[in-house]
Amino acid sequence: MKVNRVLFTLFVLFFAVRASAQYHEVGLMAAQAHYIGELNPYRHIPERFDLGGGLIYRYNWSDRWAFKSSVLYGTFYANDADSDSEWQRNRNLSVRTSILEVSGQIELNFLTYEIGDPRRPSTPYLFLGFSVFRFNPQAEFNGRWIDLQPLGTEGQGIPGFEDRYPLTQVSLPFGIGFKFNIWKNLGGAVEWGMRRTWTDYLDDVGGVYADPVLLEDQNGPLAALLADRSLQPLGPDGTNAEMQRGETNRTDYYIFAGFMLTYKIGKPQIKCPTALN
Repeated sequence: MKVNRVLFTLFVLFFAVRASAQYHEVGLMAAQAHYIGELNPYRHIPERFDLGGGLIYRYNWSDRWAFKSSVLYGTFYANDADSDSEWQRNRNLSVRTSILEVSGQIELNFLTYEIGDPRRPSTPYLFLGFSVFRFNPQAEFNGRWIDLQPLGTEGQGIPGFEDRYPLTQVSLPFGIGFKFNIWKNLGGAVEWGMRRTWTDYLDDVGGVYADPVLLEDQNGPLAALLADRSLQPLGPDGTNAEMQRGETNRTDYYIFAGFMLTYKIGKPQIKCPTALN
């Protein structure tokens, strides 16, 4: 009897998944990017941002589970001058960083959902995935935006220091969203997603100040100028050499948040009652 019950339960679950929606979506996402790191350790609402976004593809293999792939681009800004910390304001660094990301994610709907089906019109969802991204931190100097990674502002590239950090990295996207039907085969979603990275240099800040004389001699005068823009050096020798510039061993996070508009390829399917539970 127990065996029969188990077999019946497995059959119902299998049928529910098989009977669930299996369809594709393509669409666009409008999003803004920001980050959490040395120049913005706490604030989740940025002072300044540019609108970005990209392309979305989603395959729904059931009305609970989906695979989403995206290509997103965004730019974030951070400035020590916006901080409540006196130490940060004195450090006086700022950055603009562009990010291009290719990502794949698994989504779990809290409720059964399918675009175009009025019986299942909306649902919150969670997602987790993997991404590859390319970033480029820059600082403004004399009215121009200067790429910081090639300069080695913390001594990168000098013998005895670290190599220059790679501009292509991987991250772990995770977050939450809300999907909803708009009209026939058109669906929408709002989404907030954080990316856990394995780099501390989204803002080009991650260690200690290099000796400015050595930095100028080895990496050039522009590297020395952009490495230390403090209002008042704190070292006894009148420089910040070997003093804290960033938080070592702390990785940065970046966030994409925005609105998606997707088009369902195909028509709503007729569902049996089992599949709607």
